[in-house]
Amino acid sequence: MMKRLLIALFVLAAVLAGAFFAIGGREGVILLAVRFMSPAVAANREVAWDEGPATPEGRGDRPNVIVILADDLGFNDVGFYGGGRVPTPNIDRLAREGVNFPAGYAGNATCAPSRAALMTGRYPTRFGFEFTPAPIGLARVIGHFDSTAPVKPVYHEEREAETPPFETMGLPVTEITIARLLRDAGYHTLHLGKWHLGETREFQPNAHGFDESLGFYSGASLFMDPKDPEAVNAYQDFDPIDRFLWAALPYGVRWNGGDMFRPKGHMTDYLTDEAVTAIGRNRNRPFFMYLAYNAPHTPLQATKADYDAVAGIADHTERTYAAMLLSLDRNVGRVLAALKQAGIDDRTLVVFTSDNGGAHYVGIDGLNKPYRGWKASFFEGGIRVPFFMRWPGHLPAGSTYGAPISHFDIFATAAGAAGVPVPADRPIDGVDLLPFLTGARGGRPHERLFWRSGPYEVVQAGDWKLQLTNLPPRDWLFDLKADPAERHDVAAANPEKVAELKAMLAAFRQEQVKPLWPALIEAPVPLDHPLNRPWAPDDAHIYWSN
Repeated sequence: MMKRLLIALFVLAAVLAGAFFAIGGREGVILLAVRFMSPAVAANREVAWDEGPATPEGRGDRPNVIVILADDLGFNDVGFYGGGRVPTPNIDRLAREGVNFPAGYAGNATCAPSRAALMTGRYPTRFGFEFTPAPIGLARVIGHFDSTAPVKPVYHEEREAETPPFETMGLPVTEITIARLLRDAGYHTLHLGKWHLGETREFQPNAHGFDESLGFYSGASLFMDPKDPEAVNAYQDFDPIDRFLWAALPYGVRWNGGDMFRPKGHMTDYLTDEAVTAIGRNRNRPFFMYLAYNAPHTPLQATKADYDAVAGIADHTERTYAAMLLSLDRNVGRVLAALKQAGIDDRTLVVFTSDNGGAHYVGIDGLNKPYRGWKASFFEGGIRVPFFMRWPGHLPAGSTYGAPISHFDIFATAAGAAGVPVPADRPIDGVDLLPFLTGARGGRPHERLFWRSGPYEVVQAGDWKLQLTNLPPRDWLFDLKADPAERHDVAAANPEKVAELKAMLAAFRQEQVKPLWPALIEAPVPLDHPLNRPWAPDDAHIYWSN
């Protein structure tokens, strides 16, 4: 018996050693372990959305509110802003029939803190949600990635002991979300798609004010079974995040916190199918819908039909990405058509935006053109995002509002549309934009905006923007009016302005709290090229803490 056990252990050691060298050293072993830990996914089953009243009698005139959030959608991915990769007529329609915010900003430059700002109307650093929840395994893969770049990631292994389990990295239950605010005011609240604000039951959507929830709780999901004959997959071998996602992610969703089961077809189509059904079921009562697509976040997967529809694009990665944009736009159109079909088009405020800018690790140049930088940087490319609002008969169609606004304004704007006061027991950083858009109120909603991720801090006051980075220590000052693409650092020529803005940051810092979990990695992000392009020794970059 002992002999057999020793032989088995020897074989296992040999297999692991072979895997270690075959799939990338320490990173390879982590990925191998991740594959074995993937959750079980049951077969598809029907979702039974709650049926609202049979007639609109007694409904009142309160509008519905739908927030459509894309994932890592670049500013230049939208045709309205000049993007030419694929047409986006349905997303553009929101701007043509509503309000365009060309200075619309994300609450953060990465997924989860940005979503926390949107959900609560507050800077996420006010309640410690400073860093994106991520498994330690993913942090190790990125932190130990052996790249050819002249700058390397910094991994803080000493902070692992302070890091809670990934599933418990959640939005504090003391926070009041849009869903909770509107549900308590009589709205029916629905979540579809990505959550990324905690996985254990006390942090799930249903615990944060959603009556019904269909989606996934982690930061990404497969869009299809990679082996599906209708799936087109684009693997990014140069990207450690992509390697981890293909190994770790299931193709599955959960209904109201239940076990995971398979969707039908491509995730973007599936979420829209269910959103259309839910809209029909709720046509006779006021509802809030948070439709959080995971497109076009990696891993890149499209249907063969959408891939074939963009056959003019030669590069496989770019073509797959374009096919995902095509799908996203088509499905936004389906949501708008469902509102029309249900007869509630003119009583629904629709907000469309992206959680942050396009990512450098996708490997496609120009996603955030004309702005510099990427997701995971506070340069304009990382935080200036597509941002539209449409409410027929209530908002001026085809208008542009140029003053800076932020994701956290969605909270107060939704409350204003519903006639619900915002909480008075805590600072609410968001502002109800409706009076600004109708002309009932003048001035700017915000005289200054702040962003922070660890030692990387930013303030924008008027047209001036100061970025403080730590590796190496540097003050970057930009005049956004003269230089919106942040090409010319004028800090050395404006020491008094730098000092003034630093004082604003110091005051802001005093109002924030300690992060709920530490940043395990500081990763270099090039500002002027995607990850798959060679680094030069003098390439401009920042270090992103997470």
